[in-house]
Amino acid sequence: MPPRWSRKPDRKDPEFRRLDDRMNFATHVAAFGAINSGLWFFRIFGEKTSELALPGGVPGTPWITAVWALALLAHGVFIFAIAQYPDPTPPTKSGTGFGRSS
Repeated sequence: MPPRWSRKPDRKDPEFRRLDDRMNFATHVAAFGAINSGLWFFRIFGEKTSELALPGGVPGTPWITAVWALALLAHGVFIFAIAQYPDPTPPTKSGTGFGRSS
């Protein structure tokens, strides 16, 4: 069941941004798991079915997994430790426009 939002979604709303960033991170984790499991499946499958016991699939599977895992870790650290979602401040009148200010 998708998360429900009680008001109109707006990226300027800090609560919505926090939820949106965490949902994006969850999508990133899901894509990492799905794609890497497929890559490793074909690598191991090729190794088990090859006469020379050579790994199959994409040759750079360990590197792809390592680099993507580091990117996923950085994304997680940013979302859960670094990102700040300050309350939006209302715009102030500067009084530099035309007309009378009251």
